[in-house]
Amino acid sequence: MIINRRDAIRMTAASLGGMAAWSSSGVSVAQETPPNSATIEVLHPRARVPLSFIIDDSTCLVNMGHFCMPQFAHAWPERDVYKQPWREWPREIPDQFVREFGEWCAQHDVKGKYSIVPYPACVGWLDRTLPGWSRQDLDNSLALVRDLMMPNWDIHPEMITHTRVIDLKTGRPMAEVNAGTMENSYPQTDISTDHLTEYLAYALRILKNCGLHCDGITTPGGFGNRVKDKLPVAAGQAVRDVYGSELPHYFKYVKTGDESTAPQLEFDGNNVLSNLTMNVPAGTGDWFGSWEGSKVSQPDLYCNADATSGRMVDLIERGQPAVMLCHWPGMYCNGTQTGFEAFKRVVTSLASRFGDETLWMKVSEIARYWAAKELTQLTRDDAGTIAIEAPLACKDFTISLDATAITKAPALTHEGKPVKLTEVASVSRLESGTFARADGKLIICLDLAKGASRLVLG
Repeated sequence: MIINRRDAIRMTAASLGGMAAWSSSGVSVAQETPPNSATIEVLHPRARVPLSFIIDDSTCLVNMGHFCMPQFAHAWPERDVYKQPWREWPREIPDQFVREFGEWCAQHDVKGKYSIVPYPACVGWLDRTLPGWSRQDLDNSLALVRDLMMPNWDIHPEMITHTRVIDLKTGRPMAEVNAGTMENSYPQTDISTDHLTEYLAYALRILKNCGLHCDGITTPGGFGNRVKDKLPVAAGQAVRDVYGSELPHYFKYVKTGDESTAPQLEFDGNNVLSNLTMNVPAGTGDWFGSWEGSKVSQPDLYCNADATSGRMVDLIERGQPAVMLCHWPGMYCNGTQTGFEAFKRVVTSLASRFGDETLWMKVSEIARYWAAKELTQLTRDDAGTIAIEAPLACKDFTISLDATAITKAPALTHEGKPVKLTEVASVSRLESGTFARADGKLIICLDLAKGASRLVLG
């Protein structure tokens, strides 16, 4: 079979994006590749570049741009950015807009992360009451998040309030109002991992009370900047304690320029799954309506109309995860929805050129794929059998191997039971349970099962 240009780009990009992840200490955490499996390579899922959309400052009903602005102005009175006319902005981002956004994204397979601030700007507790809205309003809003958003979006708390630091003993904001008592710059001094864990867990428990599932957390602004070494440990402990999650992750960092956007594996102690927290960065700035929803969108910075330039195009062509970033008020833009319209144009432009070379994924799915890629052991023996030892399951796990002499279909078994693999005509048609041949390579896509599996080559 002759490989076409797009398949060649896809396979090369996946190879470039498949370099070992690195822990925060700078030590490689990838398993050493045995000499007899040197020709086995883990590609991107379905040999496509992962896409995702990270949305910050979202919550139920409350327009964070409106309610955050005066609190930020109180803490940082010298900053002109906080002197905008927030009183003229709506206090609510209505559920009708959430529905319109969520349904459009579902129709176009867009996935990502959607924050739910548990005590948004100190307006009210989402698991109790939200003054200014009825209990029915709040219940309906939470149901919309559970039913419409959760299937395609990871839900994260973005700390507790996104404004004032909460005294965990009283549940009230700290009495002093300054940079040191705002979550965006907390803590100002070193704090223990246990205290940081407790703060994160407090936020997670509120969302659990609301019936929302979380496998990760998002940090607002500079939260945790002075305790970056403790943050992944605390995030992992908090998410595991509250939800029992197998693989916690967090979002804090934005990668720019030539920095890799690949997720990082960060371990607390031994390099085992129970100590692992995934650090999934974004790869763009926020070029829609910004965090307050008052800016003019610049969609071409993500992707121009014909998808020939822009940061997302650059990342896709480099074969690295292309994760967009925005803030929820910048989608609604105080009722004009200009950010949402700009976003739709970016999505459709990317699909027009890269539709069969990319795959929209939740942040947790990207995190899981990278963990599986780095921790799964693939050992090929002289008889042409590949032994697979996987510490966690993973959808769309895709491998490539030299196969010039392989004429029969590969046979996969897990715990002695056969798993059907079907040949497809090209790499672009790969999905779980299929394989394709291209330029002397055998590309196999499977739902990786936890534990031991065997792949017998024809």
